[in-house]
Amino acid sequence: MLRLTFLLRRKEGMSRAEMQDYWLNVHGPLVVAHSAKAKMLRYVQVHTTDDDHSRLPGRRGQMEEPYDGAAEVWWESKETMLAAMRTDAGREFDRVLVEDELNFADIKNSTAYYCYEYPQVNPTPENIVATDRSSLVKLYFSYRHLPSLSIDEAQWYWRTHHGPIIRRQAQSSGILRYQQVHADEHSFTAAVNRSRGSTVEPYTGHAEVWMDRSAMGNAIPENRAASRRAYEDEANFIDFGRSVMFLAKEHVMVDHR
Repeated sequence: MLRLTFLLRRKEGMSRAEMQDYWLNVHGPLVVAHSAKAKMLRYVQVHTTDDDHSRLPGRRGQMEEPYDGAAEVWWESKETMLAAMRTDAGREFDRVLVEDELNFADIKNSTAYYCYEYPQVNPTPENIVATDRSSLVKLYFSYRHLPSLSIDEAQWYWRTHHGPIIRRQAQSSGILRYQQVHADEHSFTAAVNRSRGSTVEPYTGHAEVWMDRSAMGNAIPENRAASRRAYEDEANFIDFGRSVMFLAKEHVMVDHR
């Protein structure tokens, strides 16, 4: 499946709550109404929580300011997406979306990237969702790689070295689900950002971690050791100062899986 991840910052003058309310109750239904024409398989809004996100980086040091959320769209394939969006209806849909995005988002300081998922800790069926009414949260860790590495080298290390480290210690870390989302289809990414006037460099990808709040910050020795191993290995490929972390809740608006 091909996926589009769109990291959003709110429009100047809006609070996060106001932005998320418009996004969910006005923009969301607009996307849903056109989702069949766009051949969307799934559409999810990921809303940043009101947690103190300054505590998340820990030993990683100063990181970028959290986004206000992320829009996630899936298609069965790249070919499905292209076929849908190259029709008159698809082009009209994109025009309508761009026009409405300006009512709640600072598009210049937001960024989108096409990507593919690499599940690491993945229960079947994939039905873990961090809803508003549950104690689950979804951790978003969007990163850019070290300048000494190419994007291919960073993603290869992330997939073949870091992924197994996190999988082995998932239980002691309280992780219910973990997947790597690797940026890809770079020409499409450049086109979607150019069409919206974004000036933000896309990320190398992002990690998604679902966990229960009761497991977060657990001071047991196993958890502390797992956190230390994760931090130490991340430093081999992640440029922390150009990366971002935030906690979020999910609103599933289209799901035809």
